[in-house]
Amino acid sequence: MSLKPLPFCSGLEQYQKQAEELLEAHRAGDPDAIRAIHEKHPRFLDSKIPWLPNNLPDSEIRNSAFDLADAQLTIARWYDFRDWLALQEYVEAVTRENSPVAKFEMAVEAVISGDVGTLASLLRENPELVRTRSTRITHFDPPVHRATLLHYVAANGVEGYRQKTPQNAVEVATMLLQAGAEVDSVADLYGGQCTTMALLVSSCHPAQAGVQVALTEALLDFGAAIEERGSGKWVSPLMTALAFGYQSAAEALAKRGARVDNIGAAAGLGRLAEARQLLATADRESRHRALAIAAQHGHADIVRLLLDAGEDPNRHNPDGNHSHSTPLHQAVIAGHDAVVRLLVERGARLDIKDTIYQATPLGWAIYGRQSEIEKHLRAHGAKTAGELEQ
Repeated sequence: MSLKPLPFCSGLEQYQKQAEELLEAHRAGDPDAIRAIHEKHPRFLDSKIPWLPNNLPDSEIRNSAFDLADAQLTIARWYDFRDWLALQEYVEAVTRENSPVAKFEMAVEAVISGDVGTLASLLRENPELVRTRSTRITHFDPPVHRATLLHYVAANGVEGYRQKTPQNAVEVATMLLQAGAEVDSVADLYGGQCTTMALLVSSCHPAQAGVQVALTEALLDFGAAIEERGSGKWVSPLMTALAFGYQSAAEALAKRGARVDNIGAAAGLGRLAEARQLLATADRESRHRALAIAAQHGHADIVRLLLDAGEDPNRHNPDGNHSHSTPLHQAVIAGHDAVVRLLVERGARLDIKDTIYQATPLGWAIYGRQSEIEKHLRAHGAKTAGELEQ
């Protein structure tokens, strides 16, 4: 079976039908159903990393006890609700006559689809919509993200099936901002409080749509803070963009005045002279972060600078910078051949596993189809995690 999102105003019976179909598909061993259950049912997720499916064969999912309540929970979680009860409460609210929840959800659909006609009409009828927040109860941290319509433009942190970027996203954002949306309002996401800017510069959807930089510029034009706002890991737009590998967004922020006053920022932007100048006063954590970012972005000259200064290539990256992996893992997956060769030459271990997928750098090369890097690593004796265990 292939799960497709129901219209936002659907009744509970339609979600119930999806649950019943999922139950039947599980009994039939349908691969798509098994995948959905594996990825969404909490019983099959990692206890420490709640979004990560446990490493289980499909046969174990097929042969597990799975009843209608399990199917309902899976469907609710597929829509990113905490459970079936939270989905039921949402349905009751969104289908109620003259419901403010329905108006907000309709506006969300217009934002993510780029339907500016409907969005303009809704904003004329109810100007307060730009300040309204989502009331959905999710399985995220924290459970109510309270995103505004502007946050949905960033296509990050909100419901997974709603993370979309239409080609006219800049027009959508501009319409919301002109209507009075607060450009630096925060939503409760990723264990902290995130602005639209922080979400935007760490999101693959606007980047893949080719509008991430234009949206960044639009937010800045309407007064978005270029320095730290919110709380948690993603408070600096510049450092967030670099942490998630979006060089163009980082460059746009730097050109608009974001401070490059720490060695991590200089390393990510490839500014060797500034990195060299900042190295003398950088603390241990800043140097550690700088090596992680420089390797991720392929700046071999800065990686060399940091290694010469005594940085250890065999530590896992610091918190907030893909801390499950090492600099070598990140250089491998990004295809930065020169950095990979430099790290290997300078003693980077080839047997260190990342802490999420339990894979070596060679495993990452194979997964990322980096064939030349794979050959180079094998030539230096690298093995996959499975080969190490043999």
